[in-house]
Amino acid sequence: MSTSEKFQSVFVATAALGGLGLGLLLPVGGAAGHLVLPALMLMLTAVFVQVDAGQVREARSARSAVAAGLVLNFVFTPLLAGALGAGLLGDSPDLRIGLLLLLVTPCTDWYLVFTGLARGHMGMAAAVLPVNLVLQLLLLPVYVLLLGGDAAMVDTGTLVEAVLLVLVVPLVLAVAARWAARRWRGAAWRDGVMAPRASRAVLPLLYAAVLAMFAWQARTVASHLGDLAGLVPPLVLFFVVAPSAALLASRLLRLPPEQRVTLVMTTAARNSPIALAIAVAAFPDRPLVAVALVAGPLLELPVLALLSQLVRVRPRADAPGT
Repeated sequence: MSTSEKFQSVFVATAALGGLGLGLLLPVGGAAGHLVLPALMLMLTAVFVQVDAGQVREARSARSAVAAGLVLNFVFTPLLAGALGAGLLGDSPDLRIGLLLLLVTPCTDWYLVFTGLARGHMGMAAAVLPVNLVLQLLLLPVYVLLLGGDAAMVDTGTLVEAVLLVLVVPLVLAVAARWAARRWRGAAWRDGVMAPRASRAVLPLLYAAVLAMFAWQARTVASHLGDLAGLVPPLVLFFVVAPSAALLASRLLRLPPEQRVTLVMTTAARNSPIALAIAVAAFPDRPLVAVALVAGPLLELPVLALLSQLVRVRPRADAPGT
């Protein structure tokens, strides 16, 4: 992991605090607000540039684990998110929607890093990435409207339009970039030069978006700090229950250790950048929804680091070189 990846939680927190300071001390809120969505869309384009849909072929060797991951991510987790939101955030509709957006979007980037650290099945991890991406694109509006209840309070067309804007547009741009790179520079340049450059751009763009968002909504955040603390209990419960469910499924299916690791990581890791982009586009007049999503990675990344050590595949004592 790069330094930026190792200390991502620290950098996200620093960007948030820096944005708060700017927004409280200087009249930059209006200008900062215009930067949030473009930064997030550029970030998602950089994420999607790294995705090779052909990796789905790798899933053939881990069909049971892939099926279990789909059930956990797109059936179990939405129901768990709805229950946590209704049970613990019933009096805070904006935080409830923020929690829902975060938890129903499985990760499409940094879970690969932690899967690799834990010696998981990287072929399976890469294969489920485009599948998770497409399914969350299709199902996210359904989850918000069905599970958000009265808290959602957003027109279906508005939500679908937001999903199309922040997911489909970057995805189309990324596919076009990959095609153009392969046609004029070759697949080796695309995978060996363009994709790594895109990878290095993701986190700076995320930090820029977080800084701009907090500068934009500094006074809203300052007046709702107590409300944001209410996100901690449901997030903690999720990061306990979701990996436990994945471990139980692994045991019931008798998955090999490498597939077990990947299933745990893809079940626990969430896609806060995509959720944040959707929140900014779909709920522009409810900034607390978007602000709530920044709390996710602050807790999630330390949890994933801990999980990568707890479920890490240990080399056998009789293996060569051990």
